[in-house]
Amino acid sequence: MHTDQLIACPTCDVLNRDQDVKPRTVARCARCGTVLAAPKSGAMTRIAMLSLTALILLAAAAGFPFLELRAQGLSHQASVLDAVLAFSSGPMAPLSLATGLLIVLLPAARYCALIYTLAPMALGWHPAPHAATAYRWAERLKPWAMAEIFIIGVAVALVKVSGLARVGLGPAFWAFAALLVVTILTDNAICRLTVWKTLRARSAS
Repeated sequence: MHTDQLIACPTCDVLNRDQDVKPRTVARCARCGTVLAAPKSGAMTRIAMLSLTALILLAAAAGFPFLELRAQGLSHQASVLDAVLAFSSGPMAPLSLATGLLIVLLPAARYCALIYTLAPMALGWHPAPHAATAYRWAERLKPWAMAEIFIIGVAVALVKVSGLARVGLGPAFWAFAALLVVTILTDNAICRLTVWKTLRARSAS
């Protein structure tokens, strides 16, 4: 059997026979049951639109006020960019850079890579130049794009801060909350094996 007819399970590394999987059908590893393919009708269009939505939400979340603190007659509003720039000099500069990368820049780069890879194929066109490289980077960036982790951490911190000051949630907080939902929907809609097969088939035609 040729190697192109085999799929390695990402969990247990056993080789499975590569077969065409119909939409709404799930192909699992014969040994451990890991999902290898779960294609969905119109998934590429859905992922591209969700990624574009996520980019818009991310821009809003970064620029609009995130929190407003009120204590003893004083109030202060801060956005995510304000928080990043507040520590951009001195010994906290590396933390500031990491925050900006993990919360804003890397998620934005991942969504741009998904749009670049999937939008042309969703329209029935040939893949864009270097689309395979862009999708490979989108997969590599996934563990490092932590916008959704940030909103969970903020929710935990709000419980402690609420005892010291009155906290008001700004538009950016709700944008991040919506971004969390969109990210989950995007990741659930992606069938990596189907994307790679489509890239290979469209590039060869």
